[in-house]
Amino acid sequence: MRPFLRANGYVALSWILLLGGYTVICLWVPRGDARITAANLVLCLMPLFVNGALLINAVSPDWRKKAFWMLLASGCTLWLVGQTMWMYVEVHQHQLVNDPFTGDIVFFLHTVPMIAALTVQPHKSSNRRTMLYSYVDFGLMFCWWLYLYAFAVIPWQYLVPNEQSYDLTYTWIRTFENVLFFGGALTLAIQSTGYWRRIYGLLAASGAVFASRFIFHQLIIDQDAYSRGRLSDLPLLVSFLLLATAGVYAHRYREDEAKSIEALATAAAARTDSDPEQLWAARLARGALLSLPFIGFWCLKFSQAPIAVHQFRVLLTLGAVLPLGTLAFLRHELMDRERVRLLRASQESIDNLKRLQTQFVQSEKLASIGQLVGGAAHEINNPLTAILGYSELLADDTSIGEKARGVAEKIRDQARRTKTLVNNLLSFARQAPSEQRVPLDINTIVNTSAQFRRVDLRSKNIRIEVQPGSGIPEVRADMNLLLQVFSNVINNAVYAMQEVGGGTLTVRTAFENGNVVILFSDTGPGMREPHLVFDPFYTTKPVGQGTGLGLSICYGLIQDQGGQISCYNRPEGGATFRIELPAVPAAFPFSPRTAVSAQRVNPAKSA
Repeated sequence: MRPFLRANGYVALSWILLLGGYTVICLWVPRGDARITAANLVLCLMPLFVNGALLINAVSPDWRKKAFWMLLASGCTLWLVGQTMWMYVEVHQHQLVNDPFTGDIVFFLHTVPMIAALTVQPHKSSNRRTMLYSYVDFGLMFCWWLYLYAFAVIPWQYLVPNEQSYDLTYTWIRTFENVLFFGGALTLAIQSTGYWRRIYGLLAASGAVFASRFIFHQLIIDQDAYSRGRLSDLPLLVSFLLLATAGVYAHRYREDEAKSIEALATAAAARTDSDPEQLWAARLARGALLSLPFIGFWCLKFSQAPIAVHQFRVLLTLGAVLPLGTLAFLRHELMDRERVRLLRASQESIDNLKRLQTQFVQSEKLASIGQLVGGAAHEINNPLTAILGYSELLADDTSIGEKARGVAEKIRDQARRTKTLVNNLLSFARQAPSEQRVPLDINTIVNTSAQFRRVDLRSKNIRIEVQPGSGIPEVRADMNLLLQVFSNVINNAVYAMQEVGGGTLTVRTAFENGNVVILFSDTGPGMREPHLVFDPFYTTKPVGQGTGLGLSICYGLIQDQGGQISCYNRPEGGATFRIELPAVPAAFPFSPRTAVSAQRVNPAKSA
């Protein structure tokens, strides 16, 4: 509470000192150069004081708030430039400022950045991607106001000098922009909540006082010569002090910003006008561009200005189309790029969602088939254990004949083999962990798997070519499981190539990104639905020749080894199965250059 009262005391003291000091200058300093000089110095120092109060809020990571306070400060700076020109005439040249005044355009333009500040709407949540749009919108607005001033005022200042027409048009155009600033600030004060409502209210009050003072100031100029150092300038000081108070107030209540943003975010969720496309700047920018044809039509059909003014305005309107149109097209180009980016991001999100859904469905299918296989394996394991025990008893019984013991040994060996297969099924069903993972040379496993099928393929016009990569590190896996997977993939490729009368299966190994890659590429007809080949019970073989569980089991086994298996069709024909297994970290003695020189395979261009 004490800091709050201290801050309010500082603000009240500033008001008293500045307004009281200027009042003392106007009442107690004798009329003449001394009063004019003192009054001009106060009016030059006032914008500096206001900028200090505004720019303390510009140190913010939020581009909206930073742009808002900097634009307000830019407006005060432009007014300081115009006041400096005014002081140069009155103090240095010892002359009264007459109409038309060269610095009038600076005084006119000082309100434009302040209007642009309102269009930024800093009370809304920030989106850094709209910052560039705001720059373009500000450029459009600035060019339009500059065009409007040149259209309405400049002809009566330089082409056909006419003080009465100059004063009339200048008064109307400045009144229009001041009323626009006041209306915008008042609207935002009504729409916003929290401490931003008070800030916008102070800005609206500043705009109202400034507009009222300007109209009163123009009436004084009509009646008598004007110079600085009159009590009629007190409203000007009041309007600047209201701006400074808004800056001090915002700095003092910055700790309440998080609560205010949360409340505004809740309110914005219920409104549809929070879309960046609905910002005031965009609307004003479009309105500025669309106003040119109407202004040009009025100039051609209804304007009663002299021919020189008429021609100048027509040429100016045609010339303004180029910069305003360029900025408008630039904004649309930025919007198109942003929309394309959003569409691509949305498409990527949809693709990722589809892949995630496919993986989820695949996991659910594998879980279901795993439960089925696990239950069946457990049921088989019980009588199998009995068969294995009885066969061992018979094989070790010396009271029976040699031939009977030989048969018992064969039964025991086949029972052990069957038990190994059952354990593999339990491992696939995730009910028995694979405990036989040892470092393996993948090239050896691939050659062994290919050698199993080479013998019976000589008469079928089918060849298996193994292209082992160099510098391939070892993998930690179960050799029997890898042999089972590789044999299953080779059998599927052989079956596919038999349908076209033969072909070649190329098996390649490579090392990519820390993984050992094995590629099985055949020259068969390809897969009709590559994304379904790992689904349980999916098969392209005739009834009675395939169950559709082979590749599904391979999928589960490879995942159990920490790897990935995928399938895709090659552009030149045939299918490729890609298996990735993590390499043993300790087996990386070679440099990255060696790894790159190893056979790198692009999935989209393999084989």
